[in-house]
Amino acid sequence: MYFTDRGIEELEKRRGDEEVTLAWLADRLQEFTDTHPEFETAVERFATWLARLDDPED
Repeated sequence: MYFTDRGIEELEKRRGDEEVTLAWLADRLQEFTDTHPEFETAVERFATWLARLDDPED
């Protein structure tokens, strides 16, 4: 199991029943990169992937 899997499982366990907006998620990601700038590229790639998820051209 990767560390990422454990983190995702914890997120699902703790917050799996909650509904959030994409604006809320964007704010949390921005807070995270402000605190941990070394993850800015990974967060940018994740956000771009989410933004283009349903785009048939990508």
